[in-house]
Amino acid sequence: QVQLVESGGGLVQSGGSLTLSCAASGFTFEWVAVSWFRQAPGKERQVISCSNAGDGGAFYSDSVSGRFTILRDDSQRAVYLQMNNLKLEDSAVYYCAIMGFYTKGIAKCGDRYHDENEYDIWGRGTQVTVSS
Repeated sequence: QVQLVESGGGLVQSGGSLTLSCAASGFTFEWVAVSWFRQAPGKERQVISCSNAGDGGAFYSDSVSGRFTILRDDSQRAVYLQMNNLKLEDSAVYYCAIMGFYTKGIAKCGDRYHDENEYDIWGRGTQVTVSS
């Protein structure tokens, strides 16, 4: 079964840390680019990080750069989002998603990784709540 399953969300105090996981199954994980998105109540879903297939390249939104790290382990078919120094505004549902499922070869984030329509498969999300 082709799917992505997020886990690791929860309640954390401001300034704390949390690591999210996204487990993939049913496809060749090492060929796809993987991103983390988040959606806060009343706001649009936005990409916060993307990881290239093959070359270790990673990209971050300004809002999380320097605090969050995307890590992928192709041998485990998983991608992680290490979140440090969490802020109240980081509270959201976090989703992982992949690009390149329908294409052959190594997928890169490219210049369109901000576009939700570029993604082929989505997880159901995990809630992160940051308290003061």
